[in-house]
Amino acid sequence: MNKVILIGNLTKDPESFVSSSNIMRCSFTVAVNRPYMSGDGTRQTDFLPVVCWRKQAEICAKHLKKGSRVGLCGSVQTRTYDAQDGSKRYVTEIVADEVQFLSSRSEDSREAQELPEVQASRKPRIEDARPVDFQDDDDLPF
Repeated sequence: MNKVILIGNLTKDPESFVSSSNIMRCSFTVAVNRPYMSGDGTRQTDFLPVVCWRKQAEICAKHLKKGSRVGLCGSVQTRTYDAQDGSKRYVTEIVADEVQFLSSRSEDSREAQELPEVQASRKPRIEDARPVDFQDDDDLPF
């Protein structure tokens, strides 16, 4: 099974282009915080390259920008190409099947202007993560 689910912020504006076969491609990098602190008390961040295609690429290129918070589902893909010096290069990236926009345009503007230290110190929002209290087994949804 090859399934990836991520939530993070774009590190820069997305880049897009149309291939020779007229297929839209959009790529961007998502910064994702690790769920634990390192030994010195700092939170590590992974910077993951993401690519999407066709209609999803058009939508992402149009609406995302640096600082946008996104949730995405997809798969990991590794591809190779020959560099100009003749060496073989490997690229590992996330191919997004679904992209959810998790911040509004006003939040994107505000976050892009903040210093990285302020962004890192902010706690994640967990507004809708309240547990459901079922009184008896008849109330269970399954």
